[in-house]
Amino acid sequence: MIKNYVFAAAAAGVFAASGAHAADLPVAPEPVDYVRVCDAYGSGFFYIPGTETCLRVGGGMRVEFRFRDFADDGNTAWGTRDGNATTTRARAYVRFDSRTNTEYGLLRTYVDLWFTGDSGGSTTPAVTLWNGFIQFGGFTFGRAESFFDFYTGDNWGSIIQQGFSDHRTNLFAYTYGFGNGFSATLSLEDATFVRNGAANYGGHKAPDLVANLRVDQGWGSAQVMGALHQANGKGSTVGAPIVDSEIGWAIGAGVTFNAPMLAPGDTISFQAAYADGAVRYVHEAAILSDFVGLSVTNLETTTGWGIGGGITHHWTPTLSSALTANYASFENDQGVLADVDADQWGIQGNLVWSPVSGFLMGVELEYQNTDVKVGGVSADDDDLVGIFRVQRTF
Repeated sequence: MIKNYVFAAAAAGVFAASGAHAADLPVAPEPVDYVRVCDAYGSGFFYIPGTETCLRVGGGMRVEFRFRDFADDGNTAWGTRDGNATTTRARAYVRFDSRTNTEYGLLRTYVDLWFTGDSGGSTTPAVTLWNGFIQFGGFTFGRAESFFDFYTGDNWGSIIQQGFSDHRTNLFAYTYGFGNGFSATLSLEDATFVRNGAANYGGHKAPDLVANLRVDQGWGSAQVMGALHQANGKGSTVGAPIVDSEIGWAIGAGVTFNAPMLAPGDTISFQAAYADGAVRYVHEAAILSDFVGLSVTNLETTTGWGIGGGITHHWTPTLSSALTANYASFENDQGVLADVDADQWGIQGNLVWSPVSGFLMGVELEYQNTDVKVGGVSADDDDLVGIFRVQRTF
């Protein structure tokens, strides 16, 4: 019996020692999925751990001091006690760009959020979805710049529009690439984002149909574009409801030339457009509405055309200037009522210093003249504003 007890004790000691040594053995660590750089789509992208999706997170901050309209002593900014002659703006940007290669082509999601705090505004910054879309193969779904838009100006256009079609909308589009930089796009776009004189419109019945042909090559880029837009009347200047509806339309063409012979990064651009019943495709801030109701069953569409261009020039690698000029003319023949004609022209110029990549400080002057004639009686207005901007983008 004593021998048995001794053997059992010895065996227990051996197993205990064996267990202790096993507990001391190192445990294999969990595999670590390190973040990998994704260079397939340019700098700044990385693989989301555990996936084949590349993501780029970017953003920026912009601060402006603004001198409001000082071209006319009688304006509301400088000519009255209540006008805000100087204002400020602080705006933050957050951008997410994810891309995945699939057997059907590129799958991309892009989100661009703006957070804006302006003088006299709410203490809570306004949040704007500037862009937010999904691309799959050649399709684009979401909020993006209209596929009619091409050249939108070389300057900031911070307060005064630069005089071209420049609007974002909700759209469903398909782009086909022919190769060698040539492409064609067909897009259905929410028409409410391009209505001018929205109070005259009835409900939204049909989206705008937009199409373009475009080329992007080493020398630059060019585009021809067209749009169909429903001018669906509701109200009338003579007090009667309108049951009439017309099909508005617009056409345009633009070209941008790279000009490295002047300086690296220089460009020269031109664009022209014509519209009938869809004037914001000519000028984003067109002074006349798309149409005027003449009777219960008759509305008169506004016609307009515009032309403009601009240049960006680098005086040195860190000092640059941009200049944009435009002219637009609109007309509405109101029959028994007084005809309305309007001319708008503007010019903008700036000087920008960029001492390091992604950072700039600059000043810009923006001027616009508007001349409206009603029955031959003219009303003229001048707008001149100045902006000092500091911006950091990453």
